[in-house]
Amino acid sequence: MNIPSDYLPGYQKARSVDEEAADNYIAHTNIGDPVMDAVVEELASLPQDQVHRFIRAGMEEDREGLQKAPQLLRDFFIDAPQPDPDWLNRDAFGPGIRAFQRNSTLVLSAFVTGTLVDGFSTLISRSFVQTGRIFDDGVWRLKQNNRHQLEIFWPGGLWRYGEGWKLSVRIRFVHAQVRRLLGATAEWEHDNWGVPISAAHVGYAVACFAARSVTHSESLGAHYSEEERASFHDVWRYSGYLMGIPESILFTNESDALHLYRIGSMCEPPPTEDAIIMTNALINSAPLVAGIVDSAARKKLVNNVIYPVSRALIGDDLADQLNFPKSRLPFTLLSFRLDQRIKRLRARFLNEGGTNFVTLLEASAYDDSGLSYRLPDHAHAERSGKW
Repeated sequence: MNIPSDYLPGYQKARSVDEEAADNYIAHTNIGDPVMDAVVEELASLPQDQVHRFIRAGMEEDREGLQKAPQLLRDFFIDAPQPDPDWLNRDAFGPGIRAFQRNSTLVLSAFVTGTLVDGFSTLISRSFVQTGRIFDDGVWRLKQNNRHQLEIFWPGGLWRYGEGWKLSVRIRFVHAQVRRLLGATAEWEHDNWGVPISAAHVGYAVACFAARSVTHSESLGAHYSEEERASFHDVWRYSGYLMGIPESILFTNESDALHLYRIGSMCEPPPTEDAIIMTNALINSAPLVAGIVDSAARKKLVNNVIYPVSRALIGDDLADQLNFPKSRLPFTLLSFRLDQRIKRLRARFLNEGGTNFVTLLEASAYDDSGLSYRLPDHAHAERSGKW
């Protein structure tokens, strides 16, 4: 097996815990998404507007609109579409959807302060830092993450014409395009890092999105029944499948997702400078997503709430490696839970503040022009056209 050199120390450690899982994780660092990688390669010579129209036609199963599309794109959507997996049961999504709707503010808060930090502490941060998009459009990216979750956890969102289905597949196109562009640059070191946005990293990320979001949101005060926990993971599993994650590294349930997170974290090297840059940029972008633009108010929120909560969720060891400031606040998570409870009571009885749903919409990437299916046309964000 070709082992990217940056993974060697952690890989040996992970093998002492679970040899098979460690081997599987490392093998997938050299795998992208063969089906979608071939599709975007065939689209590479076409103008962006035409790519947008063809992909939109595919999303809507518009056969006439796909008549002049490249054959691999036609195959993907119409002529030879990927079948639903045997394990798919959309009827099982209901409890997870209800749990997300009930806990949505806490889930998204946990996602920014804990789950994404978990994910970007790995070498996946290198792909994002090298493209530069987190700096040029970091707030929009966080809003896109929020919208994706709102849509997959909406009744019917993961049916064929649902927005959650379309957004999950759109992510698959974007990942493949970035993998193609970034992998062709001189600065990408394949021998050290494997392929950009590898199957290992996307599989790890979706395991975090499911299992770590439940864990972190519970720490912030969310509650789930056993049925809701299982269903929440079912939703993310199918979304991950639509995102092109090979089933060989796609988690099956909460226990499997937590194990993948554990073994993947062991295989990954300690946080790099890119991870430090990425996670701190993420934390500092969060107030802008919430619409807080005043610099003093943003600084206060970041230093007094977001950093302390993030440190409490991810633990002092990782927080120190990411250069997060030390927290002087005692009982951070208890204070956060009490504050959230007071706000809910005030909103309920004193009619203060907007509804959770309105707040979530404002913090999500909704655009009057609808979903864009344009793809980046350059590895670096500042040189890419709008997409």
